Amino acid sequence: MSEKKILLGNEAIARGAYEAGVKVSAAYPGTPSTEISESIAKYEEVYAEWSPNEKVAAEVAIGASIAGARAMCSMKHVGVNVASDPLFTAAYTGVSGGLVVVAADDPGMYSSQNEQDSRMVARAAMIPVLEPSDSAEAKEFTKLAFDLSEKYDTPVMVRSTTRLSHSQGVVELKEREEREPVAYERNIAKYVMMPVNAIKRHVVVEERMKKMGEDACEMWVNRAEYRDLSVGFITSGIPYQYVREAMPEASVLKLGLVHPLPRKLIEEFAAKVDKLYIFEELEPVMEEQVKSWGILKAVGKELFTVQGEYSANMLRERVLNEKCKVSAPAQVPARPPILCPGCPHRSVYSVLNRLKIHAAGDIGCYTLGAVAPLGVVDSTICMGSSISTLHGMEKARGKEYIRNWVAVIGDSTFMHTGINSLMNMVYNQSAGTVVILDNSTTGMTGHQDHAATGRTLKGEVVPAINIAALCRSLGIEHVYEISAFDLDGLAEAFRRETQRDGVSVIITKAPCVLLKGVTFPNKCVPIPEKCKKCGACLRPGCPALTRNEDGTISIDETMCNGCGLCAKLCKFDAIKTEAK
Repeated sequence: MSEKKILLGNEAIARGAYEAGVKVSAAYPGTPSTEISESIAKYEEVYAEWSPNEKVAAEVAIGASIAGARAMCSMKHVGVNVASDPLFTAAYTGVSGGLVVVAADDPGMYSSQNEQDSRMVARAAMIPVLEPSDSAEAKEFTKLAFDLSEKYDTPVMVRSTTRLSHSQGVVELKEREEREPVAYERNIAKYVMMPVNAIKRHVVVEERMKKMGEDACEMWVNRAEYRDLSVGFITSGIPYQYVREAMPEASVLKLGLVHPLPRKLIEEFAAKVDKLYIFEELEPVMEEQVKSWGILKAVGKELFTVQGEYSANMLRERVLNEKCKVSAPAQVPARPPILCPGCPHRSVYSVLNRLKIHAAGDIGCYTLGAVAPLGVVDSTICMGSSISTLHGMEKARGKEYIRNWVAVIGDSTFMHTGINSLMNMVYNQSAGTVVILDNSTTGMTGHQDHAATGRTLKGEVVPAINIAALCRSLGIEHVYEISAFDLDGLAEAFRRETQRDGVSVIITKAPCVLLKGVTFPNKCVPIPEKCKKCGACLRPGCPALTRNEDGTISIDETMCNGCGLCAKLCKFDAIKTEAK
C-alpha cells in the first residue's frame, strides 16, 4: 500500500534511502544537504549521526558497507573535498552492502564559498553518478543507487543541487524493504589498499566503469524523448525541467546516469537531430566527453555559462533569440547579510574592531564579521582554515607581525577540522591567539548539534566534549573561557594574549540567540534626553537600532533580544536595560 506526499528533494532522498533498507546514515550539516540527515533521523529503523566532518562520515558509511549493511553519507559539494580521501579509495575497494554518497552542489553560491561540480570529483574517483530532476526521481534514483552499488560493486554518488534539494514535488511513498546484512567474508585483497592490492583493484575499477557505460544505454534512467528532430538537447537534473518548459517540442535525451555516459545512446540521438545542444549547469562534464567522441556539432558552453544557475529564460534568449521581459521586482528594503540582534559574535567583534585587531576567519555565521560596520574578518577559505592561516602568517612574517591578529572559529567548525590546525600550531611551535566562538550549535546551517553540545542527531543526551579541556590536552597552557558579552574582559584578554610568544586560546561563550529556550531577561530602552548622538551604540551594526532624524537612536522592540551590548557601549547611560 502506498500514499503520495509533497516532499522536498532532500526529504525524498532520505525517503528513498529508508525504502531501500539503509541501516546507517552519517553526515556533517551543510546547506543545501542538511535536511537529508534531519529527515532520515526520524526513521527509527535507521542509525543516523552527525559526524565531526565529512571525511569521518564517509568512513563511517564505508565501514557499515564493509560489514554488509546498506549505508549512506550526505554532504554539500565542498564537503566532498573533505571526504575525497576515503571516497577515492572506496572506489577501489568496492562495497559489500550498498554504499551511496549524496553530494549537493550549489550553483549560484547561495550558501557556499565556491561553485563546484561534484561530477568532476566523481569522474576523477571513478564513481558513477545519478542525477535526479525532481523529488519523485530523487527518491527513486536513491533507491536505484543502492541497487547499482551492489550490482557493480562500487560506491554510487547521487548528485543534487540547491534547486532540487529545496524544491518540493509529489512523491509516492512505499514500504521499506528490510534487508539482512550481507554475510561478512574476510577479503584482504579487496579491502586492504596497500599498493600490491590497489594495483589489481584499479584494473577492476576500469573494467567496471566500462561495463556500466555499456549497460547505461539500456537503463531506464536514461531515455530519449523524440519530438521535433530539428533541435535536440542532452541534459540532466534540474536543467531538464527548463528545457521542457522553454522548448516543449524539442527532442531531449534525458540522462539520469551522468557518469559513465551511455555512448551508444548519445551517438544515436545525435545522429537523429539537426541541431544539438548540451545543457548542463556548471562545468562541461558531459560536453567534453561527447565532443571527444567526435560529435562536434554539439553546442554547449560557447553558448551557455559555466557560472550560476540556469533557467528557462536562458534558453529562450540564447537558443530562440527571444527577449524575455522580466517584471520589475517588488521594491523592498535592502537586507544585507548581517548578524542577528543579540548574536554573541557581534559583541566579540565589536571589541576586536575597537582594538583594531584583524581576524583570520572561517566558515559559519561569524564570517559576517567581514562586512561593515564590524569589518574584522580579513580572510575566509574553508572549514578549519582560520587557525592554519594564522599559523602560516606567523611562519612567513614572524611573531611581531601577528600581534594584532587572531584566528576566529566557531565551536562546530573547531570540532570539524579546527582541532587538527590547532594541533599543528602547537607541534610546530607557532605563536598566535585562537578565538573559539562557542555558541553551542552549528548556527549557519540551521542549528544542528555536534560533539561539544551533548546531544546527537537522534536527540540522545550524551557527554559533551569539553573544548577547553581538549585544548589544554594539546599542551596549550593559556586557555581561557569568557562570556561573549563581557566587553572589558574580552578587551583585556585580547590585549594580553596577542602579545604572548606561544599559542593561546580564548573561548567566548554564549548560546546562539535563536536556539530554543535562549532568552535574555531584559530589554533595551533608549533615553533620548540623555543621548549625545555620538553613535557608539550603532558601531556594532545591530539591526534593531536606527538613528532618528534628530540624531538620537530608536530601538525596535520587536527585533531587540535584550543582549545589552548597546547599553554597555553607551558612556552616557542613554540606553537602559529593564526587565521584559
